[in-house]
Amino acid sequence: MSYGLSNPNQAAQAPVCPRHPDRISYVTCQRCLRPACPECQVTAAVGTQCVDCVREANKQLPSTRTVFGGKATDGRPLVTYVLIAINVVVFALQMILRDFSDYVVYAGLYTSPYLEPEPWRMLTSTFAHSTTFIGHIAFNMYALYICGRVLEPMLGRLRFLALYLASGLGGSVAVLLITDPRVPVLGASGAVFGLFAAMFVLLRARGVQTMQIVILIAINLAIGFIIPGIAWEAHVGGLVVGAATAAVMAHAPKGKQQALMQWAGTALLVLLLCALTFYGAANIRL
Repeated sequence: MSYGLSNPNQAAQAPVCPRHPDRISYVTCQRCLRPACPECQVTAAVGTQCVDCVREANKQLPSTRTVFGGKATDGRPLVTYVLIAINVVVFALQMILRDFSDYVVYAGLYTSPYLEPEPWRMLTSTFAHSTTFIGHIAFNMYALYICGRVLEPMLGRLRFLALYLASGLGGSVAVLLITDPRVPVLGASGAVFGLFAAMFVLLRARGVQTMQIVILIAINLAIGFIIPGIAWEAHVGGLVVGAATAAVMAHAPKGKQQALMQWAGTALLVLLLCALTFYGAANIRL
């Protein structure tokens, strides 16, 4: 028994798939209303769509990458909150355990041959704060929160974290190279100044007015030089490294090589800081 068309003229009138004219299809796309054969059909929440409409819709989706190549997020500065939490926990431990600061403060002599080497203090000291002046941690955490809300969505979480840690390390390296290694130094100020510098560099790269940031940096740098007991060296070191890291992020060539260039440039900066740490430790003179 034959199951062909009862009317030969139906073959000419039957709808055919635009992408495959030899295939008759009675299913139409919900967007363009064109026929779509089984191979060209895509099941969607609003019904069946053709592959052409699905491809066009995907082109209109928001980018999964930030303007500087980082992975786009929902806008919440999660890394910023985690960093603030770590600083607060460390501060609480300093208050509860009176000798806790002795294990995390600025490396100084601990990077030298004079004492057992503990170079990790170059970084851990950036999460500790003065227990005699609550304003120390209060200002740094407020600045971290304000900057993080802007920078983390711009860079993506991993790049923002790398910027923060590199800036903090840069502050410690500046302290090691410039100041007396017997003086304990601690605080997130170096990292915070790195964020200040990064905001200037990244916003300038986007063509945004940055005079307010320049004034903010100038005032806080001046305070470090005027008020005794503040490690201005950490501020300068963090500022320089933060600016350099942000410049790498902002000016890496766009395209497939952007991430590679950004991470390679950041890694070179960190290696330079490590080399300067070894240099400073080897040249300590008491």
